[in-house]
Amino acid sequence: MKTKVDPGRAGVFIDGKYVGPAGNFGMGRKYVVAAGEHEVKLSEPRYEDVVTKVTVQAGKTAQLAQTMKALPPAKPPFGRLRTVSEDKFAAVYVNGKFMGHAGEFNNSVQGLLLNPGAYAVKIVPVSGGEGREEQVKIEADKVTIVQAK
Repeated sequence: MKTKVDPGRAGVFIDGKYVGPAGNFGMGRKYVVAAGEHEVKLSEPRYEDVVTKVTVQAGKTAQLAQTMKALPPAKPPFGRLRTVSEDKFAAVYVNGKFMGHAGEFNNSVQGLLLNPGAYAVKIVPVSGGEGREEQVKIEADKVTIVQAK
């Protein structure tokens, strides 16, 4: 299966399993699935989630093209969440909601802006498994770092 999704950083979930950002499955790569019908969910925190069914025929490549609808922007104040993970495509969840992949939030000029408060942050590698969850407190104008290890 290939995707052409705007925004390309949207997370792709096939039959409930996170497989990586949509931009990974454009021209050069495909995600291999069995023939038949599959549920595909696209999730990006600044956009409305999209859930659709895709039917894949044996030996064929299914294409999914989608433009997601933007949500209203969040209002400050913000703190910044940074992630550290060996798997840059690991899924990052905040309070159970997919927020992006670890590579988006991993250096001093990147990070996920969140309003001050307490959050459960979970990092799950693309290869699967339980991942790691940590309770964090986000403070205005401060950086909080969560490590996948």
